[in-house]
This record gives sequence, structure tokens and C-alpha cells, in this order.
Amino acid sequence: MTAPVLLDRHGPIALLTLNRPEKLNALNYATNDLILAHLNELEADDGTRALIITGAGRRAFSAGGDIHEFSRTIAEGIDVAVREFCQRGQRMTARLENFPKPVIAAVNGLAYGGGCEITEAVHLAVACESALFAKPEINIGIPPTFGGTQRLPRLAGRKRALELLLTGDSFSAHRAHELGLVNQVVTDGSELEAAFALAERILRHSPLAASRILTAVTRGLNTTISEGLRIEQEQFARMAATRDVHEGLTGWIERRMPDYQGA
Repeated sequence: MTAPVLLDRHGPIALLTLNRPEKLNALNYATNDLILAHLNELEADDGTRALIITGAGRRAFSAGGDIHEFSRTIAEGIDVAVREFCQRGQRMTARLENFPKPVIAAVNGLAYGGGCEITEAVHLAVACESALFAKPEINIGIPPTFGGTQRLPRLAGRKRALELLLTGDSFSAHRAHELGLVNQVVTDGSELEAAFALAERILRHSPLAASRILTAVTRGLNTTISEGLRIEQEQFARMAATRDVHEGLTGWIERRMPDYQGA
């Protein structure tokens, strides 16, 4: 049986591929759990410095949660549905959001529901021109359950997010770019190449500094500015005594590229 998520390594860049193309890469429970397992593995691997996530095939990044599986779960009662569907999906998107290494989505088709929520949660995203996004959960009588009611308003603003959440209307990759959901829109078929190029631009720098930036931004967004500044100071203090800082300063003074060792 083919795994619902594939993991490939390209040097310091890992590639996770949602691998249910016949189901438009719908996020069933096995997919969610395997994403989490791979994230645990990749966090512990010092050789992995960035992660790209994409979908198998050309039709979809992910069409969202597996509704057939969810409908069976909801028939078992509210407590089971909350635990197995909602909390499971929220753990997965929260793990992506808080991952200490840069995570880039390469959106290669439909990104509906949970697929859109993965895009919201990751640090950076590239989408092909034909990609379509949607928050269609209202069409089956539920709110988004993997964090979409919380992250999209923070990215796009309250009123623009509510329009998408309350109508369920699809929107284009260029609209997603305007809303701050994706960083780049590229020609169809080049989204993975663009994601790797973006990762390579990040890999020029200290992996420790990248991790500290991710932590400061992710934690600081949900606090007051004064608390966020305290978090920023904490992350600076964690970097100040590292060899990477001294190498970065020495490289700048000597007008050469620093040789970061992640220490």
C-alpha cells in the first residue's frame, strides 16, 4: 500500500508530498498522523534545514479533510468528532506553524478547506497560477476546524477573511497573494522549483538565526507588542553567544560569505 505522505530528501531540504491524488490529496486521519510523524523525524535531523510540502499530481495540493471519513466519525458523537477530527487537524497545523525550521508550501492545484489551512499555517508559500483556494466548510454546515477561523483573519484582516469564511467562495492564486496567504504566484509547473529556490535563499544564512526568527514571529503575533519585544530579546540572547554570530560578524568585517555551522 502506498503511503499517504511521501518524504524525500534533497540535501538539506526535505520534501513532503501529500500522496492521495485519486482523492485530491484529501487529509484523512492517516495523512494527518503521518505528517506529524515526519515532522518529528525532520526536527530531530540536524541535516534538514528547510521543508517543502506539496501535493501529488497536478489537480490538487489538498482538497481538505476527508469528508467520508469525517461523516462516519461525526455519527459516533460530538466528543469523538471533536477529538478525532478537529483536535487532530489542529495539532497538525499548529505543528507546522511552530516548526523550528522554515516550512514552505508549494501549492500545485486546489487548496480547499484543510489544504488552505495548511497554507495558512506554514511560514511561506508559493502557488501556481491555476491554483484555487477556498474555505468551503460552511457548505457542509460547519466552521473550519484546522485553525482557519483564527489564522486567515490574522493574515488577511477580519472583514476580508469573514467574506471568504461566510460565503465559501473560491478565490484565485493572485487573490491569495493579495491577501497575504502566499508569497509568490508562478507559472503552472514551476511552483516546486520556486519553492526550492526560496529555500536556498534562506539556507545562505545561519539555521540558528532562522529558528530564532521563526520563534519570535510565531510567538509574538499572539501577544501584545511589549510582550513580543520581550520575546525578541529572548531570542536575540539565545543567539548572542553562538559561534554563528561571531562568524557572521567576522564575515561581514572581512567582506566574505560567512561559513555557518549551526552552533
